[in-house]
Amino acid sequence: MEISAAGRFEVRITAADVGKRVSVRRLAGNGVAGEKFTDTVGVLTSWNDDGMLTITRRDGETVRIPESALVAGKVVPAAPARRRGPAASYGELARVASRGWRPVESERLGEWELRAAAGFTRRANSVLPLGDPGLPLDAALAAVRRWYGERGLPAYVQTATGAEGTQELLCAELERRGWLREVSAELWTGGLAPVADRAEGAGVLLSRAAGEDWLARYQRKGVSEVALKVLGGGASVWFATVPGAGGGTPAAIGRLVVDGRWAGFAAVEVDPGLRRRGLATEVMAALARRALAEGASAAWLQVETDNEGARALYGRLGFAAHHAYHHYRAPEADGS
Repeated sequence: MEISAAGRFEVRITAADVGKRVSVRRLAGNGVAGEKFTDTVGVLTSWNDDGMLTITRRDGETVRIPESALVAGKVVPAAPARRRGPAASYGELARVASRGWRPVESERLGEWELRAAAGFTRRANSVLPLGDPGLPLDAALAAVRRWYGERGLPAYVQTATGAEGTQELLCAELERRGWLREVSAELWTGGLAPVADRAEGAGVLLSRAAGEDWLARYQRKGVSEVALKVLGGGASVWFATVPGAGGGTPAAIGRLVVDGRWAGFAAVEVDPGLRRRGLATEVMAALARRALAEGASAAWLQVETDNEGARALYGRLGFAAHHAYHHYRAPEADGS
């Protein structure tokens, strides 16, 4: 917090700082002097004429603060570089992740990419807004709704928070227009070599296609031809399988996409009755070796914020969160 030469806290932010990363201290409780303080760090996404500030934190959650409750505040540098794992910008990772989970249809709206895959996963059926759509925001969102409406799909926009160049301001604008955030997760990054070194990858079979056995373990049942196209799309795709006892449903599976220096892990799933036996680590180690052989050095994956088991595993393998991402769904049409 900013402290003056006289030892007093100072508020050194104004409405002109909207869009910048700030750190503020406010009075907790009812705002009476002597109450405890609460600190908030995030992007200042609005400062309304009625004296209400909105700050979007790293995880995408918004905090509303009355101007009258501010005790101190200052603009702070962008989030510091991560201390482990490969360096990467948000834009680079967003594009790599999108190429690793390709839609079956896409169209450009300025620098936005509209993606559709008959409703198979939000990632493949949402707008990736990396840059300027070439239209005022309301017109761009109307075009998005029309495009998805023509395909019988709900309109989603995928945004990100918590790293330099992410979209806290767009999140705030969507929320002001009634768009509902339905899902949040995180993209984690790490080095490939430490993953490959954690296990031998013994007993893991690799193939270029998702066979019937692999699909039998995949958590999304009734996979369609469109889904198979999404699963098989990417620069260099590999599917890992640990056979089940007696040739039944596999004990574990995984998917990998190698794209330049990056390798993306997905669909790492283990038979619930065989968890905590190192099978997920074996799958990832086998896939990591394949990626290293193709010249990759860095890895990424996406994980839900409430998946504690997966988060613990990935942390042990050297991964750490790079940014959070969110899917916003368009509000119902007026009069519906």
